[in-house]
Amino acid sequence: MTHAEQYLRPEVIQQVSRLDLRAKFIVRGFLSGLHGSPFQGASVEFAEHRVYTPGDDVKDLDWNVYAKTGRHYVKRFKAETNMTGHLVLDLSGSMGYTYRQALTKFDYGVCLAAALGYLMVHQQDPVGLVTFDTKIRTVLPPKAKRSQIGSLLSVLANSKPAGETDAAGALTQLAGLIRGRGLVMLFSDLLTEIDPLVKSLYRLRHAGHEVILFHILDEAEVHFPFQGRIEFEDVETPAKLEVDARGIRDDYLSGLGEYRAQLKRECGAADVDYVPMDTSVGFDVALLEYLHQRTRRFG
Repeated sequence: MTHAEQYLRPEVIQQVSRLDLRAKFIVRGFLSGLHGSPFQGASVEFAEHRVYTPGDDVKDLDWNVYAKTGRHYVKRFKAETNMTGHLVLDLSGSMGYTYRQALTKFDYGVCLAAALGYLMVHQQDPVGLVTFDTKIRTVLPPKAKRSQIGSLLSVLANSKPAGETDAAGALTQLAGLIRGRGLVMLFSDLLTEIDPLVKSLYRLRHAGHEVILFHILDEAEVHFPFQGRIEFEDVETPAKLEVDARGIRDDYLSGLGEYRAQLKRECGAADVDYVPMDTSVGFDVALLEYLHQRTRRFG
């Protein structure tokens, strides 16, 4: 693992306090890690260039890249290669949970959204941001200008998780707001009923949008490392429950597995990409999913 790739690890990136630097380091680590992958050679082309093909205007050749690589690349200006992205972040109180990871689910989602926003603007792709709890709270319209990065980071840095949520209602509201076709990327722990959520996903798909669900859970929620008598508190309501951790562990893990499996099945039926993650997983998982989407769309 190179020095740059280390910044794909949550335990490393949490040591960086500034969100703008977190986003830059994650993207640089990701592009560095593309070497030797199925996307080898894409770290330059994917970022902001494409390979020269006969018929391209030679005035668009980037001679600096040629000097470094010995290959001809042209800067990518064609509007038809743009993918409009909508980053959709869950502000619910449950997203503020962490057990022993340095980053909460919300911090993790913010880092992912910031990195994807940085990457898309770097590619000259329009990208916007939506935050929601029980309804949509912030809408930052998609733009491809470099100044959009600052706007995205400002909204993300000033957002805090609190209260209840209605992901299905917010996504339905979003489907009626956004114009044209785009890529909707949802960052949420999805602690919600599946049926209404699925209906909202179908509405987005019916409108022609590609959708990626990044299902972010805390590492402890996935592996349940608790022992003895323990009190659980609902972070969105005043409810509390004291249980014997060992006694419920198997049932809990079985229930979580069934829930994730159902989400995966329903998303598959709706042609939605479902990406289960936890706060110990490297950030490259999400960025590679975005790259797969882009490659699938533009080949």
